Amino acid sequence: MATIFYEKDVDTGLIKSLKVAVIGYGSQGHAHALNLRDQEVEVRVALHPESKSRAKAEAEGLIVLTVPEATQWADVLMFCTPDVPMKGIYCEGVVDYLRPGQTLLFAHGFNVHYGLIAAPPIVNVAMVAPKGPGHRLRAEFLDGGGLFCLVAVQQDATGNAHDIALSYAWGIGCAKAGMLETTFKEETETDLFGEQVVLCGGMSSLIKAGFETLVEAGYQPEAAYFECLHETKLIVDLLYEGGLTYMRRAISDTAEWGDYTAGPKVIGESSRMAMKQLLREIQDGTFAQNWIAENEAGRPNMDRIREVERDHPIEQVGRELRAKMPFIKAK
Repeated sequence: MATIFYEKDVDTGLIKSLKVAVIGYGSQGHAHALNLRDQEVEVRVALHPESKSRAKAEAEGLIVLTVPEATQWADVLMFCTPDVPMKGIYCEGVVDYLRPGQTLLFAHGFNVHYGLIAAPPIVNVAMVAPKGPGHRLRAEFLDGGGLFCLVAVQQDATGNAHDIALSYAWGIGCAKAGMLETTFKEETETDLFGEQVVLCGGMSSLIKAGFETLVEAGYQPEAAYFECLHETKLIVDLLYEGGLTYMRRAISDTAEWGDYTAGPKVIGESSRMAMKQLLREIQDGTFAQNWIAENEAGRPNMDRIREVERDHPIEQVGRELRAKMPFIKAK
């Protein structure tokens, strides 16, 4: 059985007794820093001197330090930076300034799991990974709720690394929703798999394939857009609220029957084989190596594909339709 912790399991005073530095002020970093501040935790934001985020953090009343300054000041350092530059930030601004008993926290296990960051044994290494983007973490906190998170300890130098991780998770609002015990390996591999196979890669490709099939068959692109992209929100909201069974109770009997009969044909054995291959590449480090190499080369393939995808017909149609929908906030 999974081990899940809640507010009753947390020493909330622990994180309040420690000085916390959040490295990065992007999607995750801003939410962590602001939520901690609102929980009366002593917090600083760590950024490089030329960071464009400095003004945003300071406008919120937060104190901004350089990464070396923050490392020397803090008891707890939370890494909320993108995966690829994180190693450089650690090597240039953190490792040489560490002292015994500090805690390094990570919002994602990528760098630790794949050995890009190997902290000395004098510090704790743990993870608090909210299951959602930073703006949602902040919004749920402000509404009096929280996001579910994953918690793991890789290295326990002080004997209470787990307690610190739980207390930090409380500080950003996750204890109200729940904190699942996991490992760096499990979090990293399942997160990458979910993103590639279902949430981003799988869903994007499924939406485009459905749209293209309808348009090629002679149907209006606008009608195809509504059926294959626009209405996904309605289904995802139902899934989020109550799972597959709840969603199937809410849709028509015709749609439910189509779910049972057509779904396995679209996502059949060939798709499952592809999923297993992708999982193997995540597990053996192939994906991580390729992604790092892409970044070291200046992201030529990433930039090329990004431009192509922005001009996909479904995006062109979608921009025109959404402009006529005042109830949808432009993103």
